[in-house]
Amino acid sequence: MSQTTAGSAELDAARLLLARMGISPADLIEASAKRPLAPTFAEYVPVVAAAVSEGTRRAYGSYWKRVVEHWGHRRLVEPTPSEIERLAEYVKTHVVARRNARGGRSAAEHLIAALRCLYKRAVADGFIAASDNPALKVAKPRRLPSTRRAVADARLAEINAIAASTGDDPALDTLLLRLHTETACRRGGALALRPVDLDPDQCLVLLREKGDTVRWQPVSPTLMRYLQRHGEERGATEAGQLLRYRSGQPITYRRYDHLWVRIGEHLPWVYVQQISTHWLRHTTLTWVERNFGYAIARAYAGHSEGGGDAGTTASYVRATVQEIAAALSALTSEPHPLS
Repeated sequence: MSQTTAGSAELDAARLLLARMGISPADLIEASAKRPLAPTFAEYVPVVAAAVSEGTRRAYGSYWKRVVEHWGHRRLVEPTPSEIERLAEYVKTHVVARRNARGGRSAAEHLIAALRCLYKRAVADGFIAASDNPALKVAKPRRLPSTRRAVADARLAEINAIAASTGDDPALDTLLLRLHTETACRRGGALALRPVDLDPDQCLVLLREKGDTVRWQPVSPTLMRYLQRHGEERGATEAGQLLRYRSGQPITYRRYDHLWVRIGEHLPWVYVQQISTHWLRHTTLTWVERNFGYAIARAYAGHSEGGGDAGTTASYVRATVQEIAAALSALTSEPHPLS
């Protein structure tokens, strides 16, 4: 069969399918013509930034800014997958050099993810068809294994000692470290904590973290007392942020940055390895998994039970809040009301 004959047969098949669906070629042309004019990146990025969550803005904001710098005057429908790949390569080679940098792979990955978020909104708003989304046609760089790992007990003790003996607010810094070590929460979960989220009778705190996840997490009686005292002494309202400076102002992510910079100045290995708050999460979850098993560690972390890595047995080994409390009591050597 000639190429011309094959093409004609495919057109006939397409016409037959459209006819059975009650759609004419003219309908397709008309639908395409009615699609609104796509905005420029400079016009649309602020719209998307205002619609997404604070966490998404924080993750993608710098990459959207880079997109506007390069393509601000261009319309969303103009860039091709090849151009996105070139921009990702540019971002990869011009990333700010840090000690823990890995050749800019993460920057390229985040740029593509930021564009996918942008174009997903554009599809929903009707500016482009889902099949025309160029960001989905570009593969993300393969993610390398994380360099983060559990911190040894002796090293963790060193970190706490420096936090307690240096800086302008040791009480705040040691409270932060204990909160993250006990609960394995993320920074966002700690910053979202309010006095109303404390249940002192059962020693539970309500953690609200990324992906709009919410869970009650057991804490030790000692940490509960410290959290309550902190809120009372620093003027936290019931529905306001719990963690605050001595002035009464709520802390931000910058407090964590300053804390680890200071610890790194006193402990060179912290600076060399780029230890951060998230390492405490690794430390606690590793300990829980080693001593209480995967199911308890998964619940302790607040990971979704429906995730792809849960495995078939996840529905049979769901951890209860009492089991998590028992793990917490063993971790802190303090009796817990639920254990």
